[in-house]
This record gives sequence, structure tokens and C-alpha cells, in this order.
Amino acid sequence: MKRSVGQILGRAGIRIPLILWSIAVLYPIIWMFIGSLKSNAEIYRNPWGFPEILNWQNYVNAWSNYNIDTSVWNSLIVTLVGTLLTLLMAIPTAYAIERINFKGSKLLFTLYVSAMMIPMVLGWIPLFFLLSNIGLLDNVFGLAIVYSVSQLPFTIFVLTSFMSTIPKSLEEAASIDGMSPYGVLWKIITPLSMSGIITVTIMNAIQFWNEYFMALIFLNSSENYTLALAIDFISNEAQYTNAWGTLFASLIIAIIPVIVLYAIFQRRIAKGMTEGAIKG
Repeated sequence: MKRSVGQILGRAGIRIPLILWSIAVLYPIIWMFIGSLKSNAEIYRNPWGFPEILNWQNYVNAWSNYNIDTSVWNSLIVTLVGTLLTLLMAIPTAYAIERINFKGSKLLFTLYVSAMMIPMVLGWIPLFFLLSNIGLLDNVFGLAIVYSVSQLPFTIFVLTSFMSTIPKSLEEAASIDGMSPYGVLWKIITPLSMSGIITVTIMNAIQFWNEYFMALIFLNSSENYTLALAIDFISNEAQYTNAWGTLFASLIIAIIPVIVLYAIFQRRIAKGMTEGAIKG
């Protein structure tokens, strides 16, 4: 079946910008990976070319000499603890707002949604003194708590929209069978909301893994640096030591988990966000 000129131009008008955007996004990553396999001399001599010899020593230097291994571990702790705390607080709260009729439930939901509009930067100074007073300043677990609280409004907003579509008859049947409200929450509502839970979990994990500014403010010791801070330190050092290959290697180490995670769950994320938009 022959396509008309208008159809061809229409498809080209959609695909060409997408192709150009893909090149603009992928080229820096590819160039960074190629640079991570070059010596400093090759980077200066031919920054756009391929390496003559694959120099894996850059990854060894980044991992060992610049304590990327410790920073990866710190980022992993912050991401896992922060994501888990967010879910533990958001799931019961979203269920209470959506299902339990109490005075002020709508106001509470409005406050959570409004909190999404408030720039997090406004709370950095009070949080700094609060963490200092309770002994959690310069502590990865204190940073994880801050992360979880910062993403709580968004997580509650998404989960509430998913829970709103679950038939109440399922809860009523479970209550008649003698199941407690907590049993209804964790054994019925939570499994049926799993699509939304997985979506917000992945999005929060990526946010926590990549976050820089709050880590910069609340962490002072190099042994507590997250990956973003360690890379910033290498970047500053590279200006004087010319360790650009090591910097590129550390950047690749940082983005690989995000790329792998998104590649595995990209359909789940897209499906979850689409369902959340429709249900909300």
C-alpha cells in the first residue's frame, strides 16, 4: 500500500526530531565511555577519536585511588534506605487519606499536594540545624531520612490515585472474614497497588542515586561522600592533575546502574505513569 506524500512528511516530521534528540542524548554518553578508555595523552591529542589501546586502568584508579568504591556503597545505602522509608510512610498514609473517612482527610491530601510545589531549597537551612541537633549531620542514614521525606508528597500523590480505583467491596469482604485494617492494607490494597508502588520506587531510587545538592550540604566527611560528591571531587582534582580519563570512568560507573535499572523496568515505569495519570 503506497503512502501519500502527506503521510510520509508527517512520519518524517515525527521521527527526524526524535532521531536528532536521541543522537544529542546518546553521543555525550558514548563519547564519555570512549574517553574513559583513553590515556590523558590520547584525550588531549585526539579527544574525538577512538582509543589506540583500551586503558582500563582509569576504572581501577577511580575505584581505588579516589574511593569510588566507598562512595558507591554510601549511595547504595542512601538509595535503599531512603526508598524503603518512603514506601513505609507513604503506603499507610495514602491508604488512610483515600479509604478512611476522618475529619481533615481532604485538607491533609491538599497539604501533601501543595508540598510538591514548595522548593526543597527552602528547607535546607532548617534541616541542617535539625540534623545537627539530633546527631545525624554528616551521616548517610540522616541523609536517607531527608531524601525519604522530600519524596513523600509525590509518592503519596501517585499511590492515592492507584488506591482510589480499587473496589471497596474487596475490603468489605475481607473485613467480614475477620481481617484487620492492617491486614486489608498489606494483604489486599498493597498487592493491587503494586504497579504504582514499583513505579514510584524506581523513580525515587533514581532520584536518590543522582542527588547532589542535599548531599553536599549534609555530608562533610570524605568517607561519607555519595557518588555524586565523589565525582565532583574528582572533577575538581582533574583541573590540576589532568585525570580526565579517571573522571570519565567514574561517570560511567555512576550512570551504569541507572541505565540498567531503567532498561529493565522502562515498560513498567511507562505503564505505571500512564495508569496513574488515567486513574488520577
